[in-house]
Amino acid sequence: MGKRKTQRKNATMLDSDDDNSSVSSSSTMHSDRMSVSGTEEVELNKDSLLDEAVDNLYEKRGSTREKALASIIEAFNSNLQHEFVEKKFATLLHRCLNSLKKGSSKEISLASRTVGLLALTIGPGDKAREILEESITPVSQAFKSGYESSKIASLLECLAIITFVGGIEPEETEKSMQIMWQLVHPKLGSNVITVKASAVVITAVVSAWSFLLTTMDRWSLSPKLWLESITYLSSLLDKDDRSVRIAAGEALEVIFEMGSLEKFATEAEGSNNGSVSEGNKSKEGLLHIQGLRAKILNQVRDLSVEAGGKGSAKKDLNYQRSLFKDVLEFLQDGYCPETSMKDRRGVTSDINMVSVDSVELFEALSWWRFH
Repeated sequence: MGKRKTQRKNATMLDSDDDNSSVSSSSTMHSDRMSVSGTEEVELNKDSLLDEAVDNLYEKRGSTREKALASIIEAFNSNLQHEFVEKKFATLLHRCLNSLKKGSSKEISLASRTVGLLALTIGPGDKAREILEESITPVSQAFKSGYESSKIASLLECLAIITFVGGIEPEETEKSMQIMWQLVHPKLGSNVITVKASAVVITAVVSAWSFLLTTMDRWSLSPKLWLESITYLSSLLDKDDRSVRIAAGEALEVIFEMGSLEKFATEAEGSNNGSVSEGNKSKEGLLHIQGLRAKILNQVRDLSVEAGGKGSAKKDLNYQRSLFKDVLEFLQDGYCPETSMKDRRGVTSDINMVSVDSVELFEALSWWRFH
């Protein structure tokens, strides 16, 4: 009798445990459904806000379009918007291009950043190619609509990114680099109005230009154009602004590591076809190249040991010394720091660049400094 009583008690306890487990399980399932539902509502809310922001890009009031672009940028920076981009790609691109053509400097800056983020989200392929083809003319024209430093810097970042992601042929990259170069080193002509570029613009141009240079596989420019770029960069090493000197140093390091000066010397020697005049030109060219290299070597040596002046940021000064020390070692001994960067095809370039994934590229281009 006592045994049966104990068995009934145990059975009752087991039934009670099952009931509690069932209740607990039911409660957990309900909680999970609420959690999933809440996540879906948040995602739907984000999508609706993005849709609303795109719709606002059609508004006539410039401040409304600026706020819409800012909210789109914030959304892109928070999460990868693949589904949204697939759905709104054409609309978003063409509204941004409209902002580049007709907007204020602030709106142009925001639209530039949006186009860059759009290209990075899409990734390499036909749509990225379309972004480059559709954007390059509006971007080029926007450079001429005013010379505010922040606007020019945003346009340069945009051009660098859409070329990096969407460009396939070397000629496409060359075209973008030439557009950049014209901002600080224009070819003079009767219809060209020259404007003295600020230190901010020079730094942005040189950094964007040299960034695209690193994506090329020993890209073949004429020796004259290469020599022109090196001569100009050498002149920047004497500027008062440290950011300009650093950008020029980084660009020269890339050029040297690509073997460009040696390329000039070889072509100068090879240009001799036996005539006296051609032989003299060859020797003159070679002597000029050697003299330019010696000049840059002295400039780099001085910058690698520069003393800090009043108001000099210690971090920037230390970075400058480190950078030019690396350049000096390379020029003197051929030593190249063991860092690399992969291009859009996944090919590692033989250059001294920080390794960076293309998805992170837009934020990294502030600009690519060695970390």
